[in-house]
Amino acid sequence: MRITNVTNPKSQSYSSNVYLIRGDWNTLDDVNTLIDVGNDPAIVDALGEMSTGVGKKRIEQVILTHGHFDHAANLALIREAFRPVVYAHSAFVHADTILEDGEILRCGDRFCEVIYTPGHSNDSITIYCPEEKALFVGDTPVLIRSADATYAEAYVRALERVCSKDVETIYFGHGEPLYEGCNERLEQSLRLVRRG
Repeated sequence: MRITNVTNPKSQSYSSNVYLIRGDWNTLDDVNTLIDVGNDPAIVDALGEMSTGVGKKRIEQVILTHGHFDHAANLALIREAFRPVVYAHSAFVHADTILEDGEILRCGDRFCEVIYTPGHSNDSITIYCPEEKALFVGDTPVLIRSADATYAEAYVRALERVCSKDVETIYFGHGEPLYEGCNERLEQSLRLVRRG
């Protein structure tokens, strides 16, 4: 599995990270997948210049972590340019398929699990790839630093599920990924949330 953040860090648009997932060898069975589409139209050109496999659709599917504009505003442009199947937990973004908690999707050359994680929004999901031990969280707050807040029971249950996974990398909707101490940081967050 190859993961590329397509977002231009010098962009003037307020946008989320846009992750392109490809298989290691760009085979015909791999499913080229975008996690979120962002708000910067320049990603369409950037995707058009990337190597995504011969005889394959450049972008076969889009998974939206939630429907906020900075993660989903480019959807019409991405649909027009690449004609992908669109998955989301929300009907408001006009997804082709509404995802349910626990569903499994092929992304690149791996299989990923959808985890419903309300907290940032009611339609938030995270995507977990067990083979890569990678977690794509969008804007779901998974790194909590204080016990001074209260949390909905649904969010606490979701964070418990996330903590049950073996995670080596967390890919956030904004900012750089976390490559070290992920399981420990998630467990610490869960302890703080339970205390709050």
